[in-house]
Amino acid sequence: MSENPQTDVEAALTRASEELGLPSYYRSLVRTLLRDPEGRWPRCCGGGCEPCAQTLVRVAARTLELLGTPRQAPLPD
Repeated sequence: MSENPQTDVEAALTRASEELGLPSYYRSLVRTLLRDPEGRWPRCCGGGCEPCAQTLVRVAARTLELLGTPRQAPLPD
C-alpha cells in the first residue's frame, strides 16, 4: 500500500470496475458502498436496472478484496 489510502482505493476501484465491466461513470455509486463496508448493501430488485445493484455489490466486494480488507458481514443473497 502507498502512503495515500485514497489513491489505493481509487486504484483498487478502477481495477475491480475494469475486471467486472462496470463503466467508470458508475464508480461513484460503488464509493458509497465502500464508505460503509460492513453496512447494509442493496439487493437486486429484478427490475432490469442499469447498473444492477448486484453488479455494484460485486465491484465493491472485489475492491475491498484488492485492498486486503474483504467484507466480513454477509453479502446480500
